Amino acid sequence: MKKRSSLTISVLLLTSLISGPVALAEEGMWTFDNPPIKQLQERYGFTPTQEWLDHVRLSCVRFNDGGSGSFVSPNGLVLTNHHVGRGQIQKLSSPQNDYIKNGFYAPSMADELKCPDLELNVLVAMENVTARVQGAVKKGMSAKEALDARKAEIARIEKESLASTGLRSDVVTLYQGGEYWLYRYKKYTDVRLVFAPEQQIAFFGGDPDNFTYPRHDLDFALFRVYENDKPLQTKHYLKWSANGAADGELVFVAGHPGRTDRLQTVAQMELQRDHLFPLTLRTLQRRLAALRRYAERGPEEARQVAGLIFGLENSLKATTGYHQGLLDKNVMAKKQQEEKEFRALVARNKEWQKEYGDAWDAIANAQAKYLEMLKPIRYRALTGQARLPALALAIVQYVAEVKKPDGERLDGFREAQLESLRFRLLSKAPVYPGVDEVVLADSLQESLEALGPNDPFIKAVLNGRQPADVAREVIAGTKLADVEFRRSLLDGGEAVVANSNDPLIVMARKIDPFVREMNKWLETNVRSIEAAASEKIGKARFAVYGKTTYPDATFTLRLSYGTVKGYPMNGTIAPPKTTFYGLYDRAHSFDMKPPFDLPARYIQREKNLDLSTPLNMVTTHDIIGGNSGSPVINREAELVGLIFDGNIESLAGRFVYQEEKNRAVSVHSAAIIEALRKIYDAGALADELEGKMSATMTAK
Repeated sequence: MKKRSSLTISVLLLTSLISGPVALAEEGMWTFDNPPIKQLQERYGFTPTQEWLDHVRLSCVRFNDGGSGSFVSPNGLVLTNHHVGRGQIQKLSSPQNDYIKNGFYAPSMADELKCPDLELNVLVAMENVTARVQGAVKKGMSAKEALDARKAEIARIEKESLASTGLRSDVVTLYQGGEYWLYRYKKYTDVRLVFAPEQQIAFFGGDPDNFTYPRHDLDFALFRVYENDKPLQTKHYLKWSANGAADGELVFVAGHPGRTDRLQTVAQMELQRDHLFPLTLRTLQRRLAALRRYAERGPEEARQVAGLIFGLENSLKATTGYHQGLLDKNVMAKKQQEEKEFRALVARNKEWQKEYGDAWDAIANAQAKYLEMLKPIRYRALTGQARLPALALAIVQYVAEVKKPDGERLDGFREAQLESLRFRLLSKAPVYPGVDEVVLADSLQESLEALGPNDPFIKAVLNGRQPADVAREVIAGTKLADVEFRRSLLDGGEAVVANSNDPLIVMARKIDPFVREMNKWLETNVRSIEAAASEKIGKARFAVYGKTTYPDATFTLRLSYGTVKGYPMNGTIAPPKTTFYGLYDRAHSFDMKPPFDLPARYIQREKNLDLSTPLNMVTTHDIIGGNSGSPVINREAELVGLIFDGNIESLAGRFVYQEEKNRAVSVHSAAIIEALRKIYDAGALADELEGKMSATMTAK
């Protein structure tokens, strides 16, 4: 059993009498060290064994560029969403071979395409290191000194773990600093594309249908992990359920939810509601407009930015949903009441009140400070998704950071993180200078408008010139598209980078001091205060309620449970599943006009399909962005579905779970097999998924 913070006998007795915020219904993104055993036993009569939990954990993978997946054959085959793999599919495409538009299938292993910069992680071990991290903070330390002490200890733990195990080692903050865990991952970087359907069927209905249900998407893709140039042989993979799950059946989602803010204070939520989200929405809208203008230049330009537009549209809709959640008076009233009750319980105990009572006010004061510097923090930086400028800044920071003691480096540059960082910086993925020019110009223009021409950042970077002119000049003159040039800078070190006359490196050298200045200000005035106060609140939560709930999502492996279940919607009822019948009906109802048109082969082969085959299904699972690509499994740990979305009501789930209307949307396992066999002539791949072939495959 894990050791809790020391409490007196009287405190323990009081705690047992308090009705804590035990997660009810299907709520919760549970860590694998603390699964919801009691809830599952009481509600469903099911007790997952440690063997079951270990098997599921080792069958799951994290797509390090965002998203989840799972092993689905003993030969390293990995299932995820098309939209999770979209970035890699785009990087493997060309004007001659547009795999996003036309799809891709490798009939043999020899035809599989190696991804340029995809890293997959499998969680192989977890260790509670709370005592070490919290123990690094000594009495009398200022908030900034305490933050530095925690960061230094985390760096030591990660470096020690990497040296002793060779595994990727990440210290994860849980319960707002109430616990710290060391997660060790087996890392795979030889990952190859096996299958992807056409974008139009993977994202049928486009942005209008995004975050809605009923849905009719075949949003899946298949990759294969290689080790020593051979397909990975693994005993931990999810067996396929051809029949899927029945209405009302208990099923689970195991994946990597990215971020929730349910344990934030009301003051933190108010800052997001009133300031952070509105700024983010404005940036997303203007960046989308700039990229759409670029796409209008021609088909190749449209192909180059299609992925960025897809991601920004998704972010815009999601962020709008998050914002609407906080604008909902019922949601905020619920959070205010929860905080009021929590603080009242703390105040009842003199020991708790003395130790933890000032934490909420400290965070509120830090939010007020943050607001004072919000504009310079946000706009004295690169705010776009321009790849080459981002590479330039990372290289400038890399050569400076690696010379420092590990615990004093910027986040992302610690010793245990360098291998993954270099892997990304030296990616051979194609670069589109025209796209980078447009995004950089819009980013600099946005900063100019927000800060004004007399801001020191604007003066340093633009020097009286127009953003578009500066962007055109630096992108046209840079050599950073050349991987070997990047390598020469990284390996050459600080002196080589300092003397480089590459225009993007020169710009990055001007930007870097401002980024560091803003980061230092944030750490001193906001993050250090939040970290210390949040740790107090985390300890208070354990003292008052015990470990009866789950931590906020952190892009680490979690388990959610729920049932296949429709829900009331728009005055009617949303069904628990949709079928191929519904796909064709929706397409014809819009006269096959985009985004409700079908790829040619779906029209040509409609008669091949059993149209009653389930296509998508909806469940009560508690998920968030990052869960995309997560397997949906039954009690036998068989794969019955593939998470790809939530309904629009679920977006408020970043802050609060509402069982009556929160739903997760999945591709049904039967739909994947039906399409592979009858649309794509990929029977061998369907056989591998269904376990109808030998354990060892050979390339044709």
